[in-house]
Amino acid sequence: MKPKRNLFIGVTLFVLLAVLAVGQRMLENRAIAEAAGVQAPMFEVDPLWPKPLPNHWRIGSTIGVSVDAQDHVWIIHRPETLQEKEKYPLANPPAASCCFPASPVLEFDQAGNLIGNWGGKGEGYEWPVSNHGITVDYKGNVWIGGNGQGDAQVLKFTQNGKLLMQIGHQNKSQGSNDTANFSRPAKLFIDQATNELYVADGYSNKRVIVFDADTGQYKRHWGAYGNKPDDTNLGRYNPDTPPAQQFRNPVHCAELSKDGLLYVCDRSNDRIQVFKKDGMFVKEKFVANRTLGDGSVWDIAFSKDPQQKYLYLADGANEKVYIIDRASLEILTSFGDGGRQPGQFYAVHSIATDSKGNIYTTETYEGKRLQRFVYKGLGPVTKPDQGTVWPRAASR
Repeated sequence: MKPKRNLFIGVTLFVLLAVLAVGQRMLENRAIAEAAGVQAPMFEVDPLWPKPLPNHWRIGSTIGVSVDAQDHVWIIHRPETLQEKEKYPLANPPAASCCFPASPVLEFDQAGNLIGNWGGKGEGYEWPVSNHGITVDYKGNVWIGGNGQGDAQVLKFTQNGKLLMQIGHQNKSQGSNDTANFSRPAKLFIDQATNELYVADGYSNKRVIVFDADTGQYKRHWGAYGNKPDDTNLGRYNPDTPPAQQFRNPVHCAELSKDGLLYVCDRSNDRIQVFKKDGMFVKEKFVANRTLGDGSVWDIAFSKDPQQKYLYLADGANEKVYIIDRASLEILTSFGDGGRQPGQFYAVHSIATDSKGNIYTTETYEGKRLQRFVYKGLGPVTKPDQGTVWPRAASR
């Protein structure tokens, strides 16, 4: 009887394991099928873009990117962040033949060719101690901020680098309710409908402030939840305490959608806050809310469909770009990973899109580069994190 009993137990276990395996496969297939119902933009890194810079040039920490109406890609970087060994020819005597710092402002065409360069100290304006952020507006003007000590100004140039206007002056800031000066402003956006300049202000101030983009006349400003800004030191961010009623530094971006909603990067608080143009608070979204240190919400861009259905969020601490449904602020998926290879990031700092839907990112600290991610259309979301989105043809 014992052999028969053992045989019966063995067959029973085999059947149970088979049923469990089938059940597991069914659950997995169901999860994939359910996920396939969610569509999101898909991207692949272009490892050969942009083309190498001329003149043995190198770029430093790259802290701004913008795309103009011609789909030219503009970046701003910090030449002074290059290490001594990266600029040997400037030593006295020259220590080697390579390399030289590139001009702070660089313009690339769609093929990745460098077609323009300028920037730095000049007559008639105060170049930032530490430049930060670049925006090309709907008229083709180029706007620059700065987050260095004493930087309290924003600058407006032509595309050839001729100064058009300076708002604010270095070392003149009187805090977050000063209507004439900034304090280490991070990024700018110009509203075509009203010709208003929105400034994420910034690394010392804790507000969004709005000016007329032609005259520089002050319009309005506000802090988190639409509150009057308060410069009280909030201490370190703690995800286990109630949400802070003021922004923490830095207020890192202020991006306006076509339907008149302003999305603000409250970077160290790990949140996006959404406002109407008049500063009325609408809603907020916490992203990777246990991210400490640099925070998770660095910069925002929108998809290029007429409804701007998707929002792209650069997270330079977790080294990824989130793809978010703009209406619900639900995270659909993400791509990227930490590393030096194409498609990976070291402190992904700024993000922009062109008319074709391609994404451009820049990296600060030791990242020091510009990357392009090619839009591949909508596809099913099958996993929350895609990792490095390497070109499929190259991975065969």
